[in-house]
This record gives sequence, C-alpha cells and structure tokens, in this order.
Amino acid sequence: MAARLPPRPREREVSPPRVRDVPIGLRATGTRTERDSLGEIEVPAEHYWGAQTQRSLIHFDIGDDRMPKAVYHAYGYIKKAAAIVNARAGRLSRWRAELIERVADEVIRGELDGEFPLYVWQTGSGTQSNMNVNEVISNRAIQLVGGRLGSKDPIHPNDHVNMGQSSNDTFVTAMHLAAVAAIDDRVLPAATRLRESTAAKSRRWGHAVKIGRTHLEDATPLTAGQEWSGYAAQLGDAIDHLRRTRTGLYRLAVGGTAVGTGLNAPPGFGEEVAEQLARLTGRPFTSAPNKFAAQASCDDVVRASAALRSLAVPLFKFANDLRWLGSGPRTGLHELILPANEPGSSIMPGKVNPTQAEAMLMVAVQVAGNDTAVSMAGAEGNFELNAFRPVIIKNVLHSARILADMIDHFRTYLVEGAELNTERLRHNIDHSIMMVTALSPVVGYDRAARIAHHALDNGLPLKEAALQCGIAEDLYDRIVNPEALTRPGVPSPDGAGHP
Repeated sequence: MAARLPPRPREREVSPPRVRDVPIGLRATGTRTERDSLGEIEVPAEHYWGAQTQRSLIHFDIGDDRMPKAVYHAYGYIKKAAAIVNARAGRLSRWRAELIERVADEVIRGELDGEFPLYVWQTGSGTQSNMNVNEVISNRAIQLVGGRLGSKDPIHPNDHVNMGQSSNDTFVTAMHLAAVAAIDDRVLPAATRLRESTAAKSRRWGHAVKIGRTHLEDATPLTAGQEWSGYAAQLGDAIDHLRRTRTGLYRLAVGGTAVGTGLNAPPGFGEEVAEQLARLTGRPFTSAPNKFAAQASCDDVVRASAALRSLAVPLFKFANDLRWLGSGPRTGLHELILPANEPGSSIMPGKVNPTQAEAMLMVAVQVAGNDTAVSMAGAEGNFELNAFRPVIIKNVLHSARILADMIDHFRTYLVEGAELNTERLRHNIDHSIMMVTALSPVVGYDRAARIAHHALDNGLPLKEAALQCGIAEDLYDRIVNPEALTRPGVPSPDGAGHP
C-alpha cells in the first residue's frame, strides 16, 4: 500500500498586516514586471492580472469569444469556500483567508469583471482562467494591505488562493455552479412564466372552435384552447425534464485535484468545500461520489445542454405554429392576430411581420447547434481529463442566456398580445369538409368519402353536399355539430350528446 503524503503543516502565524479600505482600480500606467515559472513578462500596470494571464492573452488572441463572466463569478465562490475550509483546518492563517474571502466577494459581485479578459479558445482544462482568478485575487489582496503588486506577498496566487485545488477539479466545478445559476435563475423562471401565459390563453379560448390541421391539410375541429393546451403541456414537460437533469450539476468535482485522487488536498476537503458552496449559494451542492468520472468527463453538463435543446424543440414548434396561424392578413391563414411591434418592411408600407416568432426560431436553431458542439466536446478528452471544457461551458451558458431572454420577449411581445380572429375561425368552420368524419361511423366510410369528394368537386358546403347525397337534414344537424365534435362523448350545452 502506497504511503500517504505527510499533512501540510499548519501555517506559522505572523502579525497580520493592516487591511485598508482601497477602492477597486489601479492608477498606474505603462507596465510592471510579473514572474511565473517560465520567467518574467510585462503586464499592463493598470490591471490586477499576472504573468500567466498575460501569456494567455498573447498566445490565444483568437476571435471575439471571451470566457463568460459567470464562470469567474462561480470561481469567486470556490476560492471563498476553499479559503474558509483551509483556515478552519489551520492550513491557512485566518487573516489570509479573510483577505481572500473579501476579494472573492468582489469577484462574485462582478466588481472585478474587467480583470477577466481571457478567450474561450485556451487550454482545454481552463487552467489559464483559474490562474487569472488566482492572480487577480492575489494582487487585489496585496493592494488592500499596501504591498507591491506582483510580489505574491503576503497572498500567493498558487500557495494561498489555489491551496488544495487544481484547475482540473475547480474549473469543472465552476462550470457546474455557473450552469446551475443560469438554469435556476433565468431559464426556468422565464419558461415557467411562458407556460403560465400559454395556459391562461388556453383557458380563455376553451370554447373557440376552429379547424384542426394535420399534414398542413384540413382536419377535424378542436378548440383554440385545446390547441394551446398542447403548447402549454409541451412546455411543462420540457421544464420538468430540465429540472430533473439539472440535479446532476449539484455534484462537484472539487477535492479531486489533478487526476481525481485528491493529491495535495487534505482528507474530506472536497466534501467540506461542497458544503460551504451549498451554504454560500443556497443550492444543494454535494461532493461528487466519483472524482475520476467528474474530472474525466463533463457528462452532467452535456446532459444539461441536451435538456436546454429539449426546451428549444417545443419552443420552435410553438413559434412556427404562431407565425403560420398569423400569416396573412388577406392571403394567409390569419386565424391569429399577432401584435404589431414594428414596421415589417422598408419597401412595403403597412407590412407587419411575425418578428418575435422568427427570432425564437433562430434562437432555437442556435441552441441546437450549441448542443451539437457540446456533445462532441463532451465525448472528447483523454484518460483522466476532458480538455474541451471552455467550449462546453461557453455554449451551455450561451444557450441558457439566449433562451431565457428570448422566452421572455416571446411571451411579452407575442403570446400575451395575440388575439383570435373569430370571423376567420367561423368562416373556416362553415367551409370545412373534414367534419364529414363525424358522419363516417353513421353512414360508413365509403359514403362519407363520396360526400366529401362531391363537396370538393362541386364547390359546395359540406351540408349541401350531404343533403344531395341523400343524408337527412335532421341527422346531419344532430351529428355534425362543430363544438360537440371537439369533445366527443361529452354532453353539449343543450343536452344532446354525440355518439
């Protein structure tokens, strides 16, 4: 059995320096010299970041895609939680921990967002973003005690801010924290509001009879309320699925350090940090039971991405149906009157387009594309580390952001303002042929089909065609009752049932 490493000695207590109330910001100009394991490098003097951040900016100046700030806010929680646990164990002096915690709170609040400039396209483990946080917390803490930036004294980015941690376990932990926050705080509330508004329309339009369509062709009647109840149910199912899938994100890799063994972290470190993260965020985070799976894969985030895509699917159908139902106004379906939010054409006066529906369709397509990238990246990585993490979290947070924003806009500017064109609904009912379906059980399928073709071939209303084909008028009126056909077997208001 391999011998365990000796525990890290308790930090020798020294007199804590006086912490000053220094506002965020550096007034210096030019550059200052910072050092890492590769040597010295000049960094902008007006920023808190250090050597490793600067090297990343030079070597990965690729495109315009920056690491989402939500990842850094999540990292603030991780650094704070780790400092609390390390101080409690005596591995980190209380004053150093409190200094780290103070700056971590500034990170969490977004007050240091300008200090996190790195691109998504960087090392696949997220090491440079982790070090970006470590360096910024170190230098900001040094500023607060009147020290020299870049000296790493009295707060060292690796020895103190990163104590007991590795990029390999903390970056994926930050991914989980950021994804949960985006889903809980933005996507689920927005989707729930849309489902409630959709259900309210369904209840309001419960007796508005219209012609259904299958294969884009006329079918039997239903009510607009029934149609919209389908949209609400689809949304409800997708919301429930997202809630269930999100629970996997509560399991955190922190404590596994480099490869999942927990080297350089004390026993129970991951469990204690997860406990602190749960306390700090108010969410039920726990330590992942198997750190090797938690670090070698991003499966929980991949599943969350798939659930976001699963929400985008019914949103696409909903939006597409609404733009078709609102098409016209003279030559389309025009069963819905959609809100006129803005002029629709630079050349055609008076034109109004279903712009919110179109935007939703584009967002849904983008979410599907993001999920494809996430699933491919999730399948990659070798042995003990998935090294495609930055692109995974970038796409998941992008999907969550645009879905949440789009859902609220779609609800506010389209769904809640949509109205039924009752005149068009009545016209379609009066001219429908497919209500002949109700006659089929009474007169037989073949005779009903002859009635339908006779109506179509001669341009006749269905009732007139039926009478010409020998159907008694009282039988027709009793059987072909549009509202009764939407609820077969349920007694109609006049007491007459439908067979």
